[in-house]
Amino acid sequence: MDTILPERTSDADWREASAGELTSYIVTRFHERHRVQLPELIRLARRVEHVHAGRELCPAGLADVLEGLQQELESHMLKEEQVLFPMLANGMGAQARGPITVMLFEHDQHNNALEAIDRVTQQLTLPADACNTWQALYGQLDTFRKDLTRHIGLENNVLFLKASNAGEGAQHG
Repeated sequence: MDTILPERTSDADWREASAGELTSYIVTRFHERHRVQLPELIRLARRVEHVHAGRELCPAGLADVLEGLQQELESHMLKEEQVLFPMLANGMGAQARGPITVMLFEHDQHNNALEAIDRVTQQLTLPADACNTWQALYGQLDTFRKDLTRHIGLENNVLFLKASNAGEGAQHG
């Protein structure tokens, strides 16, 4: 049975949460969602690229960008779920510096992929006569981009920052 976790309205609301509560939320709210979102986005992108190849605004190469991002994200999320998140939930922020550095680097790569999506889709610009599939693709892409951006923000600005501060306190204490 799924655990129901409270939706907090801002990153600031999460600053008081425990690392365990925040990591559980991230896995449930973002990791699981990305695992559902990306295969569907890839399917829709392939369909739009196939049907509309040659049209001016056709997002040629979008499915390939999404597949690359899916592979990067799956590897990234597994590392978090199996290594980093258990460390943080167990108060091992000081020992987590190395893994956090790797995750921050990978977050930069994810942001680069989002920029590539913006380029390929011309910032999700639909042609006036876009079919339903193309409209669905861009609507779902917009949701995915917002989810991934919030996901990265929560990790970088709340979870990892809290772990780094705890680690510094332990070293100076």
